[in-house]
Amino acid sequence: MDVQQLGERLSILERIYQKTPYLNPALRRIAEFIVEHPEHCKTMTIQELASACDVAESTVTRFVRTIEAKSYQDLKIAIAEALSSGDAADARSAEERHIYEGISRTDSIETIIEKVVYRDIQTLTDTRQRLNVAELDKAVTAIEKANLLVFCGMGSSGVAAEEAVMRFTRAGKKCLLYRDQGIQLMTAAIVGRHDVVIGISNSGRTRLVVESLRLARSKGAQTIAITSFEDSPLAKYGDIDLFTPTKMPPQGLDLYGEATTSVTAQLLVVDALYLSYAARHFDQTIKYLEETYTTAIRHTRE
Repeated sequence: MDVQQLGERLSILERIYQKTPYLNPALRRIAEFIVEHPEHCKTMTIQELASACDVAESTVTRFVRTIEAKSYQDLKIAIAEALSSGDAADARSAEERHIYEGISRTDSIETIIEKVVYRDIQTLTDTRQRLNVAELDKAVTAIEKANLLVFCGMGSSGVAAEEAVMRFTRAGKKCLLYRDQGIQLMTAAIVGRHDVVIGISNSGRTRLVVESLRLARSKGAQTIAITSFEDSPLAKYGDIDLFTPTKMPPQGLDLYGEATTSVTAQLLVVDALYLSYAARHFDQTIKYLEETYTTAIRHTRE
């Protein structure tokens, strides 16, 4: 099976896992229960699942429709197939299943390239599936109205923040990003209701980024959180939450690989935000791109 075929595979458990953050509380309880207890769910009646999740049977039926399963019975069959597929993968030799694992000391350069390509393709595919279009539209609208965009991010998330600053600055938006932790917090303390503060953290628990978003929100600024964890402190302080898929899944459900793919997912979100904004302001963006190239970039090229 080649890289493209691997990237196209998506089990019912993966699909449920990706949809979880965007479900209402009752449907989310069902999704979380299924992902955490798939072995039990493949044999449970609809009444038993409803009782275990403290919801009505009609809510389970609605959940089935939401994840685009034909019926509750088809959902159970799909769960069993996903688990069976996982068992088969576990039974393969290390050589046959190397693409699912991290880099090992015996990997050839060709194998390493294959793994990296697959990992990034899978991350991009998963991010596309997990991004909520309505939330992304809200974020673009907030960016349109903002006098100033303030970005907060540390470590690899700071790379995504820097890329965002470059893109939106070239599109004509005023942006700020300070690497110094104290200045990030001070900036968050002086923003207002016409500003947007965007916090980027894969874990959603980076103290500086969380505190910056909390402080900015208290000052009336609109806040956007880009994270993988829907129950994280960062998501709590985001008026708009954009979720990436690079969090560690429940034990035994190896969907996304290493957390080092987080910046790949974050860059896709940044690009989606920027290009959606640019498409709405096409002529203006072209003008700013030309001006920034002429005045600030052209003289740096040979």
